[in-house]
Amino acid sequence: MIDYSQAIEKLRTQFSLQDGAFAIVVSLTEQRLLLVKNNEVIKSYPISGSVYGPGNRAGSNKTPLGAHRISEKFGDGAEIGTVFRARKKIDEVVKIYTDDTDLEEDLVTTRIMWLDGLEPGINKGKGIDSHSRYIYIHGTQEEGLIGRPASHGCIRMTNHEVIELFDQVPLGTLVEILE
Repeated sequence: MIDYSQAIEKLRTQFSLQDGAFAIVVSLTEQRLLLVKNNEVIKSYPISGSVYGPGNRAGSNKTPLGAHRISEKFGDGAEIGTVFRARKKIDEVVKIYTDDTDLEEDLVTTRIMWLDGLEPGINKGKGIDSHSRYIYIHGTQEEGLIGRPASHGCIRMTNHEVIELFDQVPLGTLVEILE
């Protein structure tokens, strides 16, 4: 079980998490995303972090650690399986695989929550900037891989669950990514 209390305390003391506000805690070890409000877990979702593990360097294809915020959201109202390129919806809706199909292309589907690192020298700044690395929480065509590392740095969710999360959390929601 993820010990999220220290992560929430960090977001509260260092990044002004307000009482009553949603926060997200991601555990790469457990491949889980927790939606937290008033220090209580509202929902726990399986995710897929990077197949290369945690890391903050640009070009590493690793999932960055530390405090982030949701800086932008894309895809409101898009159909499940809608493909996004450079955060723009294209005229393509793909088949969603629920088995262990591992496709060559890593598509971004359904919804995007773009993360902005908040910790200079860790996930903000030259060569390590999560926003410049295009780190998202997003849907995937490869739902059967959720629950184990499979991405190229982003946090993947099932399409139904990324819609649920997208609809609940506002811009500015704080996110702590743990090993």
